This record gives sequence, structure tokens and C-alpha cells, in this order.
Amino acid sequence: MKGITFLKAGDPVEQYLLIKQSTKGVTTTGKPFLTLIFQDRSGDIEAKLWDAGDEDEKKYQAQSIVKVAGEIHNYRGKNQLRLRQIRPATPADGVSIGEFLETAPVPKEEMMDQLTQYIFEMKNPTIQRLTRHLVKKHQKEFLEFPAATKNHHEFVSGLAFHVLSMLHIAKSLTALYPSLNKDLLYAGIILHDMGKVEELSGAVSASYTLEGNLLGHISLMVNEIGQAAKELEIEGEEVLMLQHMVLSHHGKAEWGSPKPPMLREAEILHYIDNLDAKMNMMDRVINRTKPGEFTERVFALENRSFYKPQMYEEENE
Repeated sequence: MKGITFLKAGDPVEQYLLIKQSTKGVTTTGKPFLTLIFQDRSGDIEAKLWDAGDEDEKKYQAQSIVKVAGEIHNYRGKNQLRLRQIRPATPADGVSIGEFLETAPVPKEEMMDQLTQYIFEMKNPTIQRLTRHLVKKHQKEFLEFPAATKNHHEFVSGLAFHVLSMLHIAKSLTALYPSLNKDLLYAGIILHDMGKVEELSGAVSASYTLEGNLLGHISLMVNEIGQAAKELEIEGEEVLMLQHMVLSHHGKAEWGSPKPPMLREAEILHYIDNLDAKMNMMDRVINRTKPGEFTERVFALENRSFYKPQMYEEENE
């Protein structure tokens, strides 16, 4: 797959792109500008539109397709698009939004089949019933939403893909460490980010909803589990344990976790979540880097660059 994120500094650009995000700013001299995040199926790239007036702000909003011309340049270790020209796409251009959307590498139906199998393997009837109920309630959005607005799995169906990757890791770990409660770990993984279907606005150009900004996906999901338990007339320790799994999955207060993990399964959930997110970030940036070169800096990974060894190319031959 080639696209905007595979271009190098100095490469010319003349193509259609989707605006993922548009943010208004003001320079130190008081001049307005727009920070535009463009995307195609390969990922996204930032650009600045200088001297942008009110008309430009209306014209270049999120989910708009535009024709751009310019070149790639490197700014503080990260590629950006330096704009020379930009105009909104018209119906005569014959482009549609679906052409620019990055999607999970596994079809939605296949992901749902795999997810159903993991729920089927749960032996605790309370945990299985609660998990099944919440998956059914949010199934459409769960299979379509990204896992985040940026950093990791920020593509269509990214949430379900992230959860399934985590479940596959958990399956290996429960075989290695049989003391782990498989039901609690599986359910915690499936539910840990499900609140994002309320935290985020949708599958395309996702932004934070009012509930997302004021409450966040963790609080939203803890409430959902409690509400589902009431609706199903379920009582017992399992409800509290599942709420704790969701509440503590960010691991530390400075990472947005209201509580640190206090269950063995909650600690493991945090590690699995962190591992899968970081692998996704590293894979994506390394995939678009030539062997023998360093990647651009990854802000979410302590602003580090990663080296792509020549041996990677040899392994693929």
C-alpha cells in the first residue's frame, strides 16, 4: 500500500486528500491560520494553511475532500505537507470519501465471528451474559469505530481490531499462566475501550463528543456495566470485578487511570493494551521507512525515532 505517508522530504504532491481535522490558530503576529490533518488510506499528515480567513474555515472542514499541490518537508523529525495550492473537490472530480479511509486488515464479519468465539469460551455465566449483552447493544459502532483519534488503531474498525489482537495475546498468556482467570481477562479486554463508541463522534474523522470530553470512555463504560447488570438483574462480585478491569486499564493516574490495577487480570490487561498499542504505532511508522534509515519521530512513544535494520528487507525476500 502506498500513499501520502510513504512520501519523503522533497517529494512533490498533487492529489486528492480527505480533511480529517481542521483547527483554527493565530500566529504571534495575530494572523489567522488553519492546521489541517489530511488523510488517505495510508494514514495522515499535517499541513498549515496560512492567512486563512473565515471563508477558508468554512470551506476546509473535517470530512471534506480537497485537491492539494505542494511538497513534503521535514519539521522537527516529522513529515509535513507544505501547501502551494488547495481547493475543494467538486462532483465533477469523481472522488468519494471511501477512497481515503484506512480500514482494519480483517473484514468486520470475520472479526465478529472471532469475538463471538471468545465469548463462547467463557465459562462464568454472569461474565458471559454481561459481555454478550453489551457487545450486542453496541455491535454496529464497536465494529466500525476507531480505537482512538490519533496514535494507535485510528482507522475504521480499529477498535474491534485492537480488541481482537489483545484477545489473541491473552489466549497465549492464559496458556502460559493458567492461574489467570480467562473469563475475567477476556471480558475485561472486550469491554475496556467499548466506552469509545460514546466518547467518539463516529467512524470517520472521529472527534470527542460532549460526553467524551466531560466523562471519558472509562467512566462511561463503568456506568454501562452497572446499568447492564441492573437490566439483567445480575448481582455479585463479577460486576464489580469487570468495572475495576475497565477503571484501571490505563495503569497509572498520570495516564488517565482513576484506579491502579488491583487484580492480577487487571494488571495483565494493562500490559496487553499497552503492548498492542505500541506495536501498532511502531509497525505503521517502520512500514513506511526504508531499510537502513530511521523513522520519523513518534510523539506517543516519547518522541523517539526507530531504526529499520537492513535485515528486515532480507527476511522479506
